[in-house]
Amino acid sequence: MTRFRSRTRAARLALSILAAPLALSPMLAPPAAAQWIVYDPTNYAQNVLTATRALQQINNQITSLQNEATMLINQARNLASLPFSSLQQLQQSVQRTQQLLNQAQNIAFDVQSIDRAFQQQYGNVSLSASDQQLVTDARTRWQNTVGGLQDSMRVQAGVVGNIDNNRTQMSALVGQSQGATGALQATQAGNQLLALQAQQLTDLTAVVAANGRAQALQSAEQAAAAEQGREQRRRFLTPGSGYQPGNARMFQNGN
Repeated sequence: MTRFRSRTRAARLALSILAAPLALSPMLAPPAAAQWIVYDPTNYAQNVLTATRALQQINNQITSLQNEATMLINQARNLASLPFSSLQQLQQSVQRTQQLLNQAQNIAFDVQSIDRAFQQQYGNVSLSASDQQLVTDARTRWQNTVGGLQDSMRVQAGVVGNIDNNRTQMSALVGQSQGATGALQATQAGNQLLALQAQQLTDLTAVVAANGRAQALQSAEQAAAAEQGREQRRRFLTPGSGYQPGNARMFQNGN
């Protein structure tokens, strides 16, 4: 019985020795031979998670770059200048109004000119002035008044002529403001609209000044006429040599 067990153990050992080359033969096979593939679920899940995280980081970077590009585009739009300017047209309107004011007749819009004219023509009537001089001064004042009224109407006509140009500029500027692509363009359009308002205020100031000048000349003429009337009445009432009879010829033939 003991011998049988020994033989059994020996047979098992022999089988083990013989089976060893068979078990080691895949490891010693050439590279072209088929290999065993071992699947590890834990390692596979970890690799998938790592790849997902990397892909998410790439997507985040792409989104960040897109946001930066959008920001740069918006900044470029905000810094874009308005491709429209009404400055030249507005300046021309102001120049036309200024030219009408500079063409004021007789008495210009100048402080020294006004002071000199009032001292010479609208001051106190000289007691030594002749009747002919009084008539001449009165006519000069009347011409100044008429000229002031004409100048006022000319300025009014010039301002009315600017209305159509102002309407065109206003429509263009409002269109540019509504179609502005950025903050700078909208601001520049708003500034030009303010310039248009300033030009309209300039026209209004010119009309008020011209009308005020005409009214002032008319009032000054009335005041000077009243003063001259008192002087002429004084001269008429001053006792003189009286009536002196003389010969009068009614017909050229002596009849």
